[in-house]
Amino acid sequence: MSPRVRRPLLALAAAVLVLLGLVRPAAAHGFTSTVYAHVTSVGDSSLRTELKLEYDLLVVSAADAASNDPLFRAGTDAFEAGDAEAQAAALDAHRTTAVGYVTERLAVTAGGTACEPAPSGTFRMGEEEGVPYALLALDWTCPEQHTPGEYEIRSGLFPDSEGYVTGTKTIATYAVDGHTGSAALDAGHPSFSIGQSWPERFWGFFRLGAEHLLTGTDHILFLLALIAGSRRTREVVLAATAFTLAHSVTFMLAALGLVDVPADLVEPVIALSIAVVAGWYLWRIRGRGTHATEPRAPEGNRGGLDRAGRNRGGLDRAGRNRGGLDRAGRLRLGVVFGFGLVHGLGFAGALGIEAAWSWTLLWSLLVFNIGIEAVQLAVIAVLFPLLLLLRRRSERAALWATGTLSAGVAVMGLIWFVQRVAEA
Repeated sequence: MSPRVRRPLLALAAAVLVLLGLVRPAAAHGFTSTVYAHVTSVGDSSLRTELKLEYDLLVVSAADAASNDPLFRAGTDAFEAGDAEAQAAALDAHRTTAVGYVTERLAVTAGGTACEPAPSGTFRMGEEEGVPYALLALDWTCPEQHTPGEYEIRSGLFPDSEGYVTGTKTIATYAVDGHTGSAALDAGHPSFSIGQSWPERFWGFFRLGAEHLLTGTDHILFLLALIAGSRRTREVVLAATAFTLAHSVTFMLAALGLVDVPADLVEPVIALSIAVVAGWYLWRIRGRGTHATEPRAPEGNRGGLDRAGRNRGGLDRAGRNRGGLDRAGRLRLGVVFGFGLVHGLGFAGALGIEAAWSWTLLWSLLVFNIGIEAVQLAVIAVLFPLLLLLRRRSERAALWATGTLSAGVAVMGLIWFVQRVAEA
C-alpha cells in the first residue's frame, strides 16, 4: 500500500478507535442509575425534596453501608417477588437505615448553613421506565435569615464502596422563592444553586446530552454506520438531518406526554436499527462495488449524455448521478428517519420523561438535544473528511475500510438485538 493511501487510512482508523475508546458499553441494569428530585418551598424557611430512587440500588447500597443484612434480605426478596407493597414495607421496617443512607449523601444549605432533614410520610413505590422506584419526601428546616434563592442542593447518592453502582445522574426540578428551573447533577458536578443563572442551567443539560451520546455505544455505532454508508457530504448531512428531525419529534411527543413506549421494545429496535443501516451499505457493496452509494442512471441512458453531448439529469459519463438521490437513496433516508424516531425515545428515556408538559421540562429537553447534536456534528466533522480523503486516494482502500467497519457494526447490532430481546 502506497504512503499516500496508508496515511489517510491510518488517520481514519485512529479516529474511529479514539472515538470508540471514549464511549462506554451500556451497563447492565443495576450499575447505572438516575435519581429524580423535585424541590419546593414549605413555609418561609423550609424546603421539601421529593425523591425517586431506584429501589434495588437503594436497598443494596443502604444495607451495605450500614451492614444491615435484614434490610438486604427483606428488600431483595420483595424486589424479586415484584411486590410493591412488600417493597415499601421492607424500607419502612428499616426506615432509620434507608433514610439515614439518603440524608448522609443528600444535603441542602441556605446561605451556607446546613438545613436539617426529616422524613415526611412513609416510603411509597412507583415506576420509571419499567423499573421499581422508591419515593421518599424529606422536609428540610433551614435558617430563617437568608436571601431568597441562596439554597444549594448537593447530591452524592450512588455510587458507594459496595461497587454495585458505577454512575448516577440526578435530574432535579425546582420551584422555590419565585425561582423555577431544572438541573442535571453527576459525580463531576454534584451541586446546584436555586438561584443559578440560565447559562449554568444551559451548560448542565448541554453537558448531559453530549455525555449521553458519547457514552451510548449504540448511538455512536449508528452514527458510524451512517458515515460509512455516505459517499458525499450532502448524503451524510441529509442522513444526519433526517435522524435529528426524527428524534426531535419523539422528544417533543414524550415531553407532551403523548408517547409512552416501553423500554423493552425501544432498546431492541435501537439495536436492530444499527444492524439494518450497516447491513444496507454491505448489501449495496455486494451488488455495486466501489459505486455502492452512487445513484443509478435511468435505464436507457447509462452514459448520461444526449446526442449533443450534454449531461442529462446531472449524470456523468460513467452513468453516476452527481446531483441527487435515487430511489434507494430516498428509501435510506426514510429508514434513517424511522429509526431516528425510535432513538429519540431512547434519548428521552435518559431523562425519565413521562411527566406532564411544562416549560421547564421542554427547555431542559431542548438543551439536552442540542448537546447530543453538537457531539454528532463533531464526529461527522472529524471522520467524514478523512473518509473523503481516503476515497480520493484509493477507492478500493476506502471500500475495504468502510465495508469492514460496517460489517463489525452490523454484527454488534445483531448481538445486542438478540440479547435485548432475550432480556425483555
